[in-house]
Amino acid sequence: MKKWLGIEGVKMKLILPAEVIGKNGSIEGKIQFESLNPQTVTGVQLVFIEKYMRGKGKEKLIDEYELGALNLEVEFEVSPGDVMELDFELPFVIAKSEMDNFGDKNFLYGGISAIAKKLRRAKSTYRIEAEAIVKGVALNPFDKTEIIVK
Repeated sequence: MKKWLGIEGVKMKLILPAEVIGKNGSIEGKIQFESLNPQTVTGVQLVFIEKYMRGKGKEKLIDEYELGALNLEVEFEVSPGDVMELDFELPFVIAKSEMDNFGDKNFLYGGISAIAKKLRRAKSTYRIEAEAIVKGVALNPFDKTEIIVK
């Protein structure tokens, strides 16, 4: 029963840089796998998500956007006591609002754009979510990590 539920099974951890540059368009990282029981990982799904918040109180709005996704088709066994690592490169495209595009036109517009964002209390946070596909379990292991985009 424990194996089917993923208890004492594969645990995963994302290892990412603290910051990425949005213009680069990709994030390089690693995923570490450990397990108390021998199990087989058959794939990993990664998603890069932007959480965009604006407004305050009852008028606060929150949207989430998928900026990039990657499906890794791999198959390897995670043995008890071993740490397996999997490297990845996740491509992404930063979504720009009309206000961002306006601010990119020149230095003066950039200042106006920044002030408008502060007045609207607009803020974005970014995270990467990963889920491993493991043979014979109902609940797959997952991890998520926040990341700063410059």
